[in-house]
Amino acid sequence: MTHEIYTNPLVSRYASPEMKSLWSDDRKFQLWRQLWIALAETQAELGLDVTDQQIAELRANVDQIDYQAIAAYERELRHDVMAHVHGFADLCPAARPIIHLGATSCYVTDNADLLLMREGLLLVRDRLVAVIDALGTFAHQYRDLACLGFTHMQPAQPTTVGKRACLWAYDLVLDLEELENRLQKLRFRSTKGTTGTQASFLALFDGDHQQVERLESRVAEKMGFDATYAVTGQTYPRKVDSQIVDMLGGIASSAHKAATDLRLLQHRKEIEEPFGASQVGSSAMAYKRNPMRSERICSLARFVMALQSTGAQTHSTQWMERTLDDSAVRRLVLPQSFLAIDALLKLYQNVAEGLVVYPQVIGKRLAEELPFMATEEILMAAVRAGGDRQALHEKIRVHSQAAGRVVKEQGGENDLLQRLADDESFQQVDFESLLSVSKFVGRAPQQVDTFLETVIEPIRARFAERPKVLAEVEV
Repeated sequence: MTHEIYTNPLVSRYASPEMKSLWSDDRKFQLWRQLWIALAETQAELGLDVTDQQIAELRANVDQIDYQAIAAYERELRHDVMAHVHGFADLCPAARPIIHLGATSCYVTDNADLLLMREGLLLVRDRLVAVIDALGTFAHQYRDLACLGFTHMQPAQPTTVGKRACLWAYDLVLDLEELENRLQKLRFRSTKGTTGTQASFLALFDGDHQQVERLESRVAEKMGFDATYAVTGQTYPRKVDSQIVDMLGGIASSAHKAATDLRLLQHRKEIEEPFGASQVGSSAMAYKRNPMRSERICSLARFVMALQSTGAQTHSTQWMERTLDDSAVRRLVLPQSFLAIDALLKLYQNVAEGLVVYPQVIGKRLAEELPFMATEEILMAAVRAGGDRQALHEKIRVHSQAAGRVVKEQGGENDLLQRLADDESFQQVDFESLLSVSKFVGRAPQQVDTFLETVIEPIRARFAERPKVLAEVEV
């Protein structure tokens, strides 16, 4: 790596080798050449004057890319596709007359982007499934470990650690459904022509519309697509980019939510993300264990969510059949949104697989608030023992406020239960039985079981044959 020029940290620090390779120049420009070969092969099959020798020459040189020569052509021509046409033609003199025959630049640029995004979605899907699986394992392990629930970030009715993990996982399950929908709906642009009318191909086939339709469908099939977009301008609908970047932004928001929860829980010393044996939390405060992985998840997520608006903006400004102001922004947004989501999910998987739970602290935090949580049960028990509901409610309110002042103003322990036990209005209440934690978590453990059985296990079964992706964090 050179240190004299800027390098993108998504490449140098964060993303996986697989995703970095996918969006490389080699991968893109080899796809361009494969598309030219598929076009030439199909044109030959449909009767145009393209020879086996020409096709063989193209195939033999698909990986031979002279970047210096192509850069020189681009400086002269100011056109990247034509520079690559000339660079390929220099290696394939016999095939020179038929390279890019009848095609527009978007034949290679747009179709290659669709191929890259399809493969990128598959990589993201595998990482998404890995995180869902890890969260499912964690949820099962802590299905019945009671903890404080929070609404408005204030203590609320208890839940369980496992149930909370199910909330994180379910967000990703919904993201997975949307990702698979986008994959299923993805089409190929194929051979739609300069403004989407296929006029150049119609001329090549002497006005034979059926041959033009065959060309479109066969090229798509050769590149692994069974359908093409019904109509296009010069490009495939930029709505597609917007939908995909939105979907990636949805994954980012799910990860941000969960990582924020973990940062707050680490602040409370209830749950921590993994921490390396030699990891340094602060250059000054040696004792610190900062949630740097969860913080990085949030940081990357914010970046991806910020990219969401560019898809809609680009789509909305594609005047008539196309304007070129989509080009530069797509070169930035499409690869970087995939690279960032890949990096984010790699981190999320690493965190989910290594979470550290502190049950004693969780229990202590719960016990501090449980008296307040139990007041409704205490009220009902006192009413059943013959008390007046309104009078009892007022007594509980007064005692609760007094206990709260002890905690907040004096830094003392919550003595609400002792206050109530000393009040003659509550003498008939069995406080010990009412304070069993299991009474306050409702069906949370059973909900975890049902969620794992009906939602997580089917996902695990569907992807059981896929090799598990790794989640190593380098820095």
